[in-house]
This record gives sequence, structure tokens and C-alpha cells, in this order.
Amino acid sequence: QVQLVESGGGLVQAGGSLRLSCAASGRTFSSYTMGWFRQAPGKEREFVAAIKWNSGSTYYGDSVKGRFAISRDNAKNTQYLQMNSLKPEDTAVYYCAGKLYGSGRGRDYDYWGQGTQVTVSS
Repeated sequence: QVQLVESGGGLVQAGGSLRLSCAASGRTFSSYTMGWFRQAPGKEREFVAAIKWNSGSTYYGDSVKGRFAISRDNAKNTQYLQMNSLKPEDTAVYYCAGKLYGSGRGRDYDYWGQGTQVTVSS
């Protein structure tokens, strides 16, 4: 019903920046709270950031506060994750997620993308 497609991943040097994009299908993107998660090999999936559907309030995981910024462009059905001051420990597969009328504080998202690899070299 709803498809999410991430892009923008790649290889970057420590201290550098990268911007991820997530393109969503459908006509109701503006009613979805959107989020980003990441997962490194052998580790649990980790919450990165979220942006609420109506207020635009943002939420961040402790490990990325002050370095990452989530945003959205409802006219383009796209959300973004701007990643600055990247560290090797940011290396992971990054997943886009969406939840209709989500609070922004929950972790129970309904739709998920396929993921995009981010690798940060030291």
C-alpha cells in the first residue's frame, strides 16, 4: 500500500556529512509521522530520529543529538536526514519508517523502507 525508498547512503570520512532521503508513495504523506532507524551488524535496531506529522516536532536518539537533523518536504513526499560530524560508530544500514498520525515518541512504525548503507571511515 505504502512504499518507502531510501537513498543517499555511501562512504564518507569521519567528520564529514551526508544527507539521506526517503521518498514515499501515496497522497497522505503529510499525515504520517516519519522516522529514521539504523542497524549495525550484530546489533539491535536503534532509533535515530522522528518528525511529527502535524507539529513538525522532532525527536532524536541520544547518540545523534546535536549532529543529525531530520526534516521533511510534504510537497515532494520526501523526508531527509542530514548527518554532520559523522563518526565511525555511525556506520550502519539506515531505514526510513512511517506511521499514520504517529505521536513521534513511539517506536511502532507501520511502514519501512529497504535501507541504505552508510559507512564512515576513520
